[in-house]
Amino acid sequence: MEITLLLKSIMGLVVILAILIFLLFLSSKQKKEEVAAKKATITDRKSPNINLDYLRSIIKNKKSTTKELKEALELVIKHHGRVHEKLGLRAHPDFDIYMDILFTICRHPNTNKDIVIKFDKELGRLNPDYKKEINDAITKGLNSRRV
Repeated sequence: MEITLLLKSIMGLVVILAILIFLLFLSSKQKKEEVAAKKATITDRKSPNINLDYLRSIIKNKKSTTKELKEALELVIKHHGRVHEKLGLRAHPDFDIYMDILFTICRHPNTNKDIVIKFDKELGRLNPDYKKEINDAITKGLNSRRV
């Protein structure tokens, strides 16, 4: 009689332990989902990095997607679109950065005509004095593409 009582007690404890383990996994799964949801909202609220060097690194990265290129170029136009005034007939030395961006965009494997044309128009609209230099940079970039 004592052995049957002992076996019933052990079986009861095993069942209780199984229920507790099930509840533990269930609650940890819910916590993970809550943490993931909080992370998603936190990353959505972060403002994009608008550092020109960071944006150039995105543009120069051959693995950047078309969407990343488009977003990076929009941020360049929005926050760094104005180039300093010309120095007489010469372009300001900072314009070399924009020429490099134009050249890189024209050669990037994931670019398309819409991205190039939009960036060209916006940069030309913000800097009418540099229109000729912008067109020259785009021409050089397009001519350097492998066909």
